[in-house]
Amino acid sequence: MNTVLLQAAGGSSMMSFLPMVLIIVVFYFFMIRPQMKKQKDHKKYIEELGVNSKVVTTAGIHGRIVEVSETTFLVDVGSGVRIRFDKSAIALDASKAANATEKSAS
Repeated sequence: MNTVLLQAAGGSSMMSFLPMVLIIVVFYFFMIRPQMKKQKDHKKYIEELGVNSKVVTTAGIHGRIVEVSETTFLVDVGSGVRIRFDKSAIALDASKAANATEKSAS
């Protein structure tokens, strides 16, 4: 009789653990995985940038890349003003939007 009670108690503990596992799975697919994909896309975008590419920084500064080094870009922001930015300071989404706006204005 005692073994039946122990087996029943063991089964209910597994059922109470199941919702936690489901929450972790949902969290992974809706939060972690998309963020990893976004980081991968941003890294690929940064690697593809070259001289004369139009960019927007995370601070909202628009400019054109003049020089590319291993970890930085030299960006011409107009009137001969050049600012050196770390490669991570380039915003992926804003750069695409700026390029699309300039193409539609042409």
